[in-house]
Parts: sequence; structure tokens; C-alpha cells
Amino acid sequence: MDTEAQQTERDRSSHPGTPGPEGRSRSALAPRMTAWLPGGRITVTVFACLAFVLLLNTFVAQPFEIPSGSMERGLRIGDRVLVNKLAYRFGAQPRRGDVIVFDGTGYFGDADYVKRVVGVGGDHVVCCDKEGRIEVNDRPVDESSFLYPGNSASSVPFDVAVPAGRLFVLGDHRSRSSDSRDHLGSPGGGMIPVDDVVGRADWIVWPYGHWAHLRRPQAYARVPAAPAEGAHG
Repeated sequence: MDTEAQQTERDRSSHPGTPGPEGRSRSALAPRMTAWLPGGRITVTVFACLAFVLLLNTFVAQPFEIPSGSMERGLRIGDRVLVNKLAYRFGAQPRRGDVIVFDGTGYFGDADYVKRVVGVGGDHVVCCDKEGRIEVNDRPVDESSFLYPGNSASSVPFDVAVPAGRLFVLGDHRSRSSDSRDHLGSPGGGMIPVDDVVGRADWIVWPYGHWAHLRRPQAYARVPAAPAEGAHG
């Protein structure tokens, strides 16, 4: 009996074009799926595309609609921004001037918000100096390139130290933005945990006429590193 089994195996291997049970099962899987699903190959293709989009949306980039005028003049109501979810992975951290989307649950409200990072962990943020400007680590910041025309840096004075792992955020349209200034007395002091940041808003993708790349402004380039940031600020 053993001899017959060995002979059968040799006979099978002598015909390389003949698939074994495993090969037949594998090659027949796709036709069986297309035959079983309504729509056949088209349905399989649609499911594959949806799975790809879901993975992309979850881990790489996600579109968000701007619901209010708090980030005008740069972001208008109804704009769609593409949020880069990989921007702060692999050790990278939000930087001053970045436009971020974050989960405001427990801090701002049960929703996602878009604001600009003004202070990072260790920063001392004050408003306002004698010329009405925000100061970060004793250095005034010229926000004229993105602040909404006619708005002051803040109608509410503040003097805050940003804890490690937190962010102080403001809207560009200060008179219409509910941001860290309005939550200084709330749990967390209006500071957003870095872990709650969804990603960085890198592009306006809709409407087409407002398409733009959102770059970090140079206004914060001369701000010195806070002591807590060390040489990596």
C-alpha cells in the first residue's frame, strides 16, 4: 500500500501542469466569489475599492468640511480640507503655525475642530504686548499674513504656560473663534492633548477655485525654543 501511495505521488508530480487539490481550490476561489455575489466581478471590484478607500481614510488622509468661519480668511465655510494623518506619526510633533484638526471631546465639545497651533509644550504665550501682538517665549509674532482683516490678536488678555504634551490653539478669525482662550477655566485649561490631534490640514481640495496648499507661516520661525523643548523646538 505504501508503494502504491508513493507511485501515485510520483505520477502526479510528473505532470507539472496538473494542479493539486490546493491549487484547484485557490484558482477556483475567485470564480466562486464572483458567481456567488450579485453583480459578479463588478461587485468584487467595488468592494476592493471601498476597502482601499477605508484604509486610506483611516490611516493616511481624510477630508473634512469646514463648518464655521473661525479660520477665515484662509478657510471658508464649506471648504473641504485634506488632513494628513501621517504628519505626526513616527515621532513628529505639531509645530507652531500648523493648522490642525483635533477631537475636542471633553475640552471644546463632542466634535472635531480645526485651529492653528500657537503654542506647544513648554511655551509661554502672552497677549498682548504694547503693539497688540501675541508673544511666544518673549518674542512677538506678526500674524498679519493669516489673521482675519480687522481683527486684533485677541480681545481677551491671557498669559499661559503650555504643559508638556499639550497645545494652545487659536482660530485665525479671532472675533468668531471659540478656542483655547475661551476654555482657560475648563478642565485642561483650554490646552489640547497632542494625542487627540487627528492630523495636519495640508490642502484645500474643494471648491476647485479655492484649491490651495496650506503652508506653515514664517511668523513663528523666529520664536525661540522653550526650555522644555530643549534643542528640538
